[in-house]
Amino acid sequence: MTNSRTLFSIQSPTNASFSSHFTLKLPSKLQQQSFPSKLSYKKFSFSTFKVRCCPQQTPENQNSTSALISILRIIPDWADRIQEEGMKKKRSLYKHESWVQHRSSLRHVRHLFSSLNSRVILSLVPPVIAFTSVAVVIASYNSAVSMHWLPEFFPVLRASPLPYQLTAPALALLLVFRTEASYSRFETGKKAWTKVIAGTNDFARQVIACVDKSDAVLKEALLQYIMAFPVALKCHITYGSDIASDLKNLLEADDLALVLSSKHRPRCVIGFISQCLQSLNLEGTKLTQLESKISCFHEGIGVCEQLAGIPIPLSYTRLTSRFLVLWHLTLPIILWDDCHWIVVPATFISAASLFCIEEVGVLIEEPFPMLALDELCQLVRDNIQEAMANEKQIQERLNAKRKKCFSEHSPNGWPTS
Repeated sequence: MTNSRTLFSIQSPTNASFSSHFTLKLPSKLQQQSFPSKLSYKKFSFSTFKVRCCPQQTPENQNSTSALISILRIIPDWADRIQEEGMKKKRSLYKHESWVQHRSSLRHVRHLFSSLNSRVILSLVPPVIAFTSVAVVIASYNSAVSMHWLPEFFPVLRASPLPYQLTAPALALLLVFRTEASYSRFETGKKAWTKVIAGTNDFARQVIACVDKSDAVLKEALLQYIMAFPVALKCHITYGSDIASDLKNLLEADDLALVLSSKHRPRCVIGFISQCLQSLNLEGTKLTQLESKISCFHEGIGVCEQLAGIPIPLSYTRLTSRFLVLWHLTLPIILWDDCHWIVVPATFISAASLFCIEEVGVLIEEPFPMLALDELCQLVRDNIQEAMANEKQIQERLNAKRKKCFSEHSPNGWPTS
């Protein structure tokens, strides 16, 4: 007789293990009953089985979990907010006074007392606190076992330092290569912007020298577009830039509206430059010479977009992070026999030092927030505006010298007595 409580049985593919691929077999009596379909019964039974095995969390449990996660994220969110605010901070170019302060013999004391204002150090507060807390827990546990406060079957957490001695050079090389790769990106970004700034100044100089007074209106407009390109490129590659406020004093309202509506604003500015060159009354040689300067702008866009869109291979960054985490999680166990409670400050110093090196590599991996792009764009603008203002005075001085030279010579070419 079939037990009335047994509604169905689960047939496993093998007798040794339970497989996820199973079928539901009904007793013969229940098979004769009418069901909508066999498929719908399977769906109904599977969903019922899933609900019984995996009960949903109650609203109280969900609220408790959310509150716990929010509390644990207070310090990391605070550190991330400080770091992102520091990324948006405008850098300044070094002047002579800045270099004097930079190489001062008191720089070490100044750097030490400004540690709490360093966003690199503040961003390391969450991991350093976490690993130091782990060291405190392990040291407390080992001390309790050594003092027989726990049952005898609890072992002391200790291990040989030989694995650390073997892997320490690998960790050092990994950090060095990671930082070196990031600095290489920083150097590439700096060189790209050096070419853009130099190309902008050279382009403006040739426009001032080659364009006649008959095209004064287009000449002034062309110089405005040239000054606008570095600003548009800076806003294109840096997060949180306000291109409307940066370009409102360089472009007219109609031109600015067209640039803002464009998907790629630096190339839109280049379009203005190209069309303006075609509208000038220039000889073929001069026009070709001026158009060749635009290639410097395209090259700068390509390099900057590559640096902003392609980071260091993520597997390399993840490997460095995982290596550092596992290293500091097991460091108190390795140092316990030799240091005992000194493992707590030792873990703190090690985590603060090594994670700081890794943090610097992550920060300079994106080079553009580290560069003084705002001051570079302003410097280009000031240089071009000064060249435009001095153009008339320079021409007047040269004409005066030419007249003076002609007045000192006789009409036949011989100097007068």
